[in-house]
Amino acid sequence: MKQRNPGTAGGLVYSTDGGRMCPGCRRPLAQCACRQAGAAPPAGDGVVRVSRQTKGRAGKGVTVITGLALAPEALAELGKRLRTACGAGGTVKNGTLEIQGDHCDAVIALLREKGYTVKRAGG
Repeated sequence: MKQRNPGTAGGLVYSTDGGRMCPGCRRPLAQCACRQAGAAPPAGDGVVRVSRQTKGRAGKGVTVITGLALAPEALAELGKRLRTACGAGGTVKNGTLEIQGDHCDAVIALLREKGYTVKRAGG
C-alpha cells in the first residue's frame, strides 16, 4: 500500500452542502474555527517600537513599527494612514508595519498623537 505524504493534509476541498471547506478544521469557510482563533490580536507589552532597518533590502532603508496589538484590519488601516502621512509606500507583514524610507520621527509623532506609548528602537 502506498504511503501518503505526511506533509499534505488531503481531504475534502469543496462540498455541495457548504461550499469551500477549510483544510485545517474541515468546516465550511463561513464557519471556520481556524480563522476565528487566529483573529485575536497579538499580545504585547503596550509599547510600540519604531526602528529603521536596511538588512536584506539592498541598502534601502525602511521604517519598521512593531508592538501594535491590533486586529489585522485595524493594523492595515493604521498602516494606510501612516503611509499617506509620510508620502511613502509600505506593507504589513506578520503583525509589523513597514514604511519605505526613513520616517521614524514622523511616525513617532503621529503615533504619540493617537495616544500610543512609543519608543525608538535600534540606533
